[in-house]
Parts: sequence; C-alpha cells; structure tokens
Amino acid sequence: MSDEKNEKLENDEEIKEETAETAGTEEEAPAEAEAPAEAEVVTEEPQKDDESAKLKEQLMRTMAEYDNYRKRTAKEKTEMMPDITARVVSEFLPVLDSLERALTAECSDEGYKKGVEMIHGTFLETLEKLGVEKVPTETFDPSMHQAVQQVQSDEHETGQIVSVFQNGYRIGNKVLRFAMVSVAQ
Repeated sequence: MSDEKNEKLENDEEIKEETAETAGTEEEAPAEAEAPAEAEVVTEEPQKDDESAKLKEQLMRTMAEYDNYRKRTAKEKTEMMPDITARVVSEFLPVLDSLERALTAECSDEGYKKGVEMIHGTFLETLEKLGVEKVPTETFDPSMHQAVQQVQSDEHETGQIVSVFQNGYRIGNKVLRFAMVSVAQ
C-alpha cells in the first residue's frame, strides 16, 4: 500500500505541478495580452497628439483667415462710403437746383415762399452733415469749374469768374458736379 500511496502522492504532485504550470501560463497569457494593448495605447497617444496639433493649427488658420476677411471687408466698406454718398447726393442735386430757382421766382404768397426757404435750408443742412460743400466761385479752377462762356470785362481780372450759371458741389476733394461759369478774358 505504501507503493500505492507513493504513487498517489506522486500523481498528486504531478497534478499540482501541471496546475501550477497551467496557472502560470494563464497568468502570463493575460499579461502578454495586456502588453500589446499597452503598446497600442502608447502608439495611439502620439497619433492623438499629432491629430490634435493638426486640428489646432487648422483652427488657428481658419480664425486668422476670418479675422483678415473681417478687416478687409470693413476697410472696403470704409473706402466705398464716400463713393456711395457722392453717387446718391449727385442724384439729389437737380432737386436742390429746383429749390434755388423756386426761391428766386416771384411769389405773392409769403407762407409758401417761407416754406420753400425752410425746405431749402433743411436740404443744405443735410448736405452739410454728409460733408457736401459748394465749389468756391471766386477764381477759375479747371479742376472744379466748367467754363461755358468767356466774357470781356473791365471790372474783373482775367481768369476771374464773372457769373455762375449752375453751382458746383464737392465732398472733400472729390467734385460731384462742376460749377458752370462764365470767365473774364
């Protein structure tokens, strides 16, 4: 029986060793399975950082482009404003001429004449707010006046304006309409 017991003990020890070996491999197997996962995590970190950096750079570029666009359109708007104002005011100048002719016409109704004067005054104030001013008409300047007639005059020096047929207007240095004048010879 002692042989049987010895055999049984040897078998039990063999089973324990196999179990231990199997358990050892099972413990190592998960560790080996975890090792590649750690390697992947390590390799994904730089990829995520690279992708994050690319997206951040793209965002910064887009923000810079938008800021440049905003500045460019604001500058264009500022540059276009005088031209737009000049175009619109030029369309209203014939109305101003009509008001000025109405003021010089004979009228028996003082209330009517006063109303036209008030409208004319309001119109001139509005033009002044927009930066519109009359072209000076003392000395002839071909950049602001259009000479439609030359007149012999002993009272005026050569090149001086004798009479104004139609007033000229300007915004800053930009002439909206040339003044039509007669010039002394």
